[in-house]
Amino acid sequence: MFLPALVDVAVGNDDWVVFASSAMLTLFTGVSFALMTWGHAGSLSIREAFVLVVAAWTILPAFAALPFAFSGLELSYADAFFEAMSGLTTTGSTVISGLDTAPPGILLWRSLLQWLGGLGIIVMAIAILPILQVGGMQLFKVEAFDTAEKVLPSAAQLAVSLISFYAFATGLTALLLWVADMPAFDAINHAMTSIATGGFSTKDGSVGFFASAQIDWIIIGAMIVGSLPFALYLQAIRGRPQTLWKDTQVQVFFGVSILFVALMTFYDKATLVEPDALTDLRYAAFNVISIMTGTGYATQDYSLWGPFATTLFFFIMFIGGCAGSTSCGIKIFRFQVVYEAVAVQVKRLIHPNGVFVPHYNGKPIQDSVTASVMSFMFLFALTFGVAAMALTLMGLDLVTAVSSAGTAIANVGPGLGPVVGPSGNFSTLPDLAKWTLSFTMLIGRLEIFTVLVILTPTFWRG
Repeated sequence: MFLPALVDVAVGNDDWVVFASSAMLTLFTGVSFALMTWGHAGSLSIREAFVLVVAAWTILPAFAALPFAFSGLELSYADAFFEAMSGLTTTGSTVISGLDTAPPGILLWRSLLQWLGGLGIIVMAIAILPILQVGGMQLFKVEAFDTAEKVLPSAAQLAVSLISFYAFATGLTALLLWVADMPAFDAINHAMTSIATGGFSTKDGSVGFFASAQIDWIIIGAMIVGSLPFALYLQAIRGRPQTLWKDTQVQVFFGVSILFVALMTFYDKATLVEPDALTDLRYAAFNVISIMTGTGYATQDYSLWGPFATTLFFFIMFIGGCAGSTSCGIKIFRFQVVYEAVAVQVKRLIHPNGVFVPHYNGKPIQDSVTASVMSFMFLFALTFGVAAMALTLMGLDLVTAVSSAGTAIANVGPGLGPVVGPSGNFSTLPDLAKWTLSFTMLIGRLEIFTVLVILTPTFWRG
């Protein structure tokens, strides 16, 4: 919070007082908690780890909302919490209008939240979720920590290396954007939210404001970098680059991305969205990658491209990137596990006496992993349906309710339609809807089970 305060001081904006005050209050609370538990740290049980993760991702947005609530933007606390939760979960949905004239401290704070949230989710996906065995993430427990395929000697070194690579990728993106004639402040902000696949922009028109092919392609590259497994980047840096390209999850991610980009390019060309084929390719690639990876940037209002485009974007928002990345959604590896499980069942129907084992990256998939992934998919769909129905009960129209619920649980950003689509925002929604969507963002970001498990009576009785 002191960083945006310094920026506001530099430009003479009074909001520096808000950031400084919020920083002091947050620091006082954090130090108080630390002193109360000093010397009592020990190994966490699984139950304590679940509570810690959910508590951290709930308390952090509560304090991160303070600058929004007390700034000159005159946001309610519901709005402020929604914006903070959207930032830290790298969702990218916003309630703020007039970004073009907003104070630089607020713009930087939004970007910092997404940057830190993206880093936090990488560390959590590599170090915590595999241990908690959430949604099939136990597949990656060996990849991150087992001595046979150790990325780094310890979890502490792993975290330092992740932060270093994450910062390097952000800095390189900012430099490239600046060279492409994006103003330095905008370049820094867009670099942070591109690598984090978050999608907060400094402009109401998002990336489309800059109307630059160079900027579009640079950000496409940054979104892809943020959507690949960061543990594999570290292995590549340490002399094993083949691990990144041979990973089947990475291969499927690129295959699916190319397929949808090609499909949307041909559709755009057929409907004459742009007379130039290269421009069609650029718009199709940018918006497909942005929505599929859960970033949520926009260069155009794709809801105006016709019903096919709208339907396609609605479905690809649930796909997400790779596990262990800043991306969100269901994740590529889960589709791979489901495909393998279905393929095995089909083979068993044809050859009842045959022995068939599903594989992922050349290794057998345990039944517990398959069951965990199937349970995740079911709960994901159920949570999405419940959230959508709840929003319709609050008076939202069907398109707004369904797309808002979808974009919240998949942590994408913009929804569909004139209210929450690429050209709108979530400011007009009732406060109860914003709280509901904030909770849905939390559930989606923490992989469903992590939140729902602590809501069960059995968890507390055990």
